Amino acid sequence: MSQTPTPQRLQDKGTADRPLRVGLIGLGSMGRHHARVIRGTEGMDLVAVADPGGDRFGVAGDLPVLSSAEELIEAGLDAAMVAVPTVYHEDVALALAEAGVHTMVEKPIAHDVAAGRRVAEAFESRGLVGAVGYVERCNPALRALRERLDRGDLGQVYQVITRRQGPFPARISDVGVVKDLATHDIDLTAWVAGAPYASISAQVAHRSGRQTEDLVVANGRLTNGVIVCHEVNWLTPFKERLTIVLGEKGAFVADTLTGDLTFHANGTVASSWDQVANFRGVSEGDVIRYAIAKREPLALEQEHFRDAVRGLEAKHVTMAEGVATLEVVEAVLASAAENRTIAL
Repeated sequence: MSQTPTPQRLQDKGTADRPLRVGLIGLGSMGRHHARVIRGTEGMDLVAVADPGGDRFGVAGDLPVLSSAEELIEAGLDAAMVAVPTVYHEDVALALAEAGVHTMVEKPIAHDVAAGRRVAEAFESRGLVGAVGYVERCNPALRALRERLDRGDLGQVYQVITRRQGPFPARISDVGVVKDLATHDIDLTAWVAGAPYASISAQVAHRSGRQTEDLVVANGRLTNGVIVCHEVNWLTPFKERLTIVLGEKGAFVADTLTGDLTFHANGTVASSWDQVANFRGVSEGDVIRYAIAKREPLALEQEHFRDAVRGLEAKHVTMAEGVATLEVVEAVLASAAENRTIAL
């Protein structure tokens, strides 16, 4: 039996001197931003767009709006961005893999773990770059946080707490708050802390009349002993996006809405106030808000994908990582449904 030849990185095919021919499928709330960013990314040309529902945001420009992944592939693509609803991720991604197109799929990788594994295997078996769009990893606050943790600025890490709250977004129709929002926190927590999840316990609620959950609180432990807590909902009348990392030297607070990173150091000044001095714990020390370079996370995410396709660097979120995150997501939902802690 003959085998399908393994596609090579573009660098190996002698095309590194021309922009990547990129296709985009899904022109909704996220797709319109991807169209803008791809057009603005050096080394990428948006040559085809597709959405069976049309172009309600008017992002196609001079390009015809195609109706399927198959039509998109016929345009002759080097790479593609998939921004369709989650339920369609598997079918679209598999079609692109079969055609030998390097692809980034918006998070989560697929509607369930089994589908995610099929997608990841399809790209890996063909030697293609398969990426998942966890854009929070490109947020300047989280990148600065990860750099400082890697440097040992916090010492031993004890806990990661995330709070991702706000009103219901009209763009969501096919998944609940766990697969849409909590998936970000699960991915970034394992990435920031440098270890996968060992166990998870969760509770969800349905408070707004929708079929899917709109509130989740999840607690767990990573394999390196770090304790985690996630509070995520679509019920809060203000928007909050915080990641708090507590460790032996203090705490980092990353605000991914503003891109700011603040460090709260443990105090080292001796106190002459007996009631305070006798307390066996930490005290408030210096507070530093770092001045960090701020770039649009989506633009950096596309650059990482471009460089991976070129064979230059591998800073993208891999599909294997996307599957691992989806395994935790499904464990969160199973834990809430069965009222038990789930080992991973």
